[in-house]
Amino acid sequence: MKKFSLTIISLVCLLASAQLYAQTPVVNGFRLEKETQPQVYDRMIFGQFIEHFHRQIYGGIFEPGSALSDKDGFRTDVIEALRELKIPIVRWPGGCFVSSYHWLDGVGPNRQPSLDKAWGVADPNTFGTIEFVKWCRKIGAEPFICTNAGTGTAEEMSDWVEYCNLNIGKYAQLRKSHGVEEPLDVKYWSIGNENYGSWELGAKTVAEWGPLVRESAKLMKAADPHVKLFAAATAGEDWTLPLLQTAGKYLNYVSIHGYYGGTSSTYLESMMRTEQPAAGISSTIAILEKSKLRGKVKIAFDEWNLRGWYHPGFPGGGAENPLIAERDKNDINSTYTMADALFSACFLNTCLRNSNDVEIGGFSPIVNTRGALFVHPKGIVKRTTFHVLQLYANKLEKNVLPVQATSEDLVNGNNKTPVLDVAVTCNDAKTRFVLAVVNKHPDKAIEFAPDFANLGGATPRQVSATILSGASPDDYNDIGAENRVAPYEKVLKVEKGKVLLPPHSLVLIAVGK
Repeated sequence: MKKFSLTIISLVCLLASAQLYAQTPVVNGFRLEKETQPQVYDRMIFGQFIEHFHRQIYGGIFEPGSALSDKDGFRTDVIEALRELKIPIVRWPGGCFVSSYHWLDGVGPNRQPSLDKAWGVADPNTFGTIEFVKWCRKIGAEPFICTNAGTGTAEEMSDWVEYCNLNIGKYAQLRKSHGVEEPLDVKYWSIGNENYGSWELGAKTVAEWGPLVRESAKLMKAADPHVKLFAAATAGEDWTLPLLQTAGKYLNYVSIHGYYGGTSSTYLESMMRTEQPAAGISSTIAILEKSKLRGKVKIAFDEWNLRGWYHPGFPGGGAENPLIAERDKNDINSTYTMADALFSACFLNTCLRNSNDVEIGGFSPIVNTRGALFVHPKGIVKRTTFHVLQLYANKLEKNVLPVQATSEDLVNGNNKTPVLDVAVTCNDAKTRFVLAVVNKHPDKAIEFAPDFANLGGATPRQVSATILSGASPDDYNDIGAENRVAPYEKVLKVEKGKVLLPPHSLVLIAVGK
């Protein structure tokens, strides 16, 4: 009987211990390896994308005749705002548009409108290659041209390189006849856009794609051996591995794209998708490993956004298609809330954590549609995502450190995601650190425990922070309420090694000097 009683007592103790263990809260924080060396990340991950779609070009960045435009027709308020983002690179002209775009239509003095077969409208061709490069120089960005690998040819791509970059040849002379004596010096060129997709005009099969990329690359390199080449790829082995096996030795990058939240996902639905970009990057890295080209070929995530574009009537349909007018729904500013901001911050943190492989990004697009900047005839609105891009471009240090994060879960139905997302940047000497921390919880402040022991040693009493949040997770900026959501500076108290992060917030925390 005594032995039986002891067994019961032991079981009770074990159950109590297990219950106590189960109730032990997870610490929201991270650990650093003290001896880890800083890794410089490429600022090109803060790149942008713009396409001939709806009001991105015409009525967006380019509006001749507007009182807000300069002599070249570029909106000066847009230029001024985009300079705040220190944009390193912009990809153009598409996107789906490029798969039926012939660049010769957009150069020279005698341009005629042409049918944009992808989007079903007329493109006036008044904004072309020279205008794009000139605009990029005004905002301080490198031009990145995407070529027509749909209805175009390898030679057409090569001729475009000649037009932009050479002093000899038929197309270099054509550029000079257009009043541009010196080469435009366009270093970055993509072969195609999403040519794997049935929606793309001139879509290709796996068997067609590798040889086309190989021969296009050879011709483009023949025109200018110094260009950096990209090719449309996916995170799937069935498409990208044959591409790399056939044409990989000519490429500097594979281009992958990601839109994750549909057209109207809620805040919590959006937060559940914040880990999906990392899965795509991991899959692409595995393909690079298998091809034995990891390190030689990098990843360009050159179209990304939380929300896919709203484009009923695609592809084509003609200007009489009544669905085309519905594309105006892309410009309803109430769509772009703290969900979009925090997804974008998590995306950039993911790129930082994978900076050995991911070198170039392309927020899609930069202006109007799903853009960070809404442009209307009388001014601009900086959407929530604009402020994220501005903070990352201006506040972070130039190196990234690997972190081991711990986090409780945020749950939505059968789905869950870590409530915390963090990237750690530092200066070369590891004396100053800037942490980019996201609290995904819609209405709960969370305690965050940085690894102060490896962030300069002693735990400070307070830290300086820049915070982007809102009165609710559905807050947004709009005409007449341009600053409803805007970053602000605050000193955060450190209590028992922890700081309190507001709900639905991005917090940049500075530690050290």
